[in-house]
Amino acid sequence: MTPKVTNIVIDCADLDVMAAFWGGLLGMKTMFREDDWLDLEPLGADGPLLSFQLVPERKTLKNRLHLDVDVPDIGGAGERAAELGASCAGEPMGDPHHPFQVWRDPEGNEFCFTTER
Repeated sequence: MTPKVTNIVIDCADLDVMAAFWGGLLGMKTMFREDDWLDLEPLGADGPLLSFQLVPERKTLKNRLHLDVDVPDIGGAGERAAELGASCAGEPMGDPHHPFQVWRDPEGNEFCFTTER
């Protein structure tokens, strides 16, 4: 049997804030919730769940893993992300025809908006 990634888990201090942000950004609903754990819908038809785990410590350093979110327009996606509580971490970079831009979710976790390569 080949191993399969079933969850992408993000540690957080507030499950509700993270579910509202990521669920709103990606158009995903909460599927399961406990006091210290929350699952959003799968990422794609057969993809892993995007999950959040309540932890006592806050994020202090740069992520070692981040999500790339493919969008048709990074400017428009950035506006929507900002409305949901994200903050921009810098100017668009990379190929001018297919740029990417680093953002931070409400708890400071980095992610990138990308355009199809």
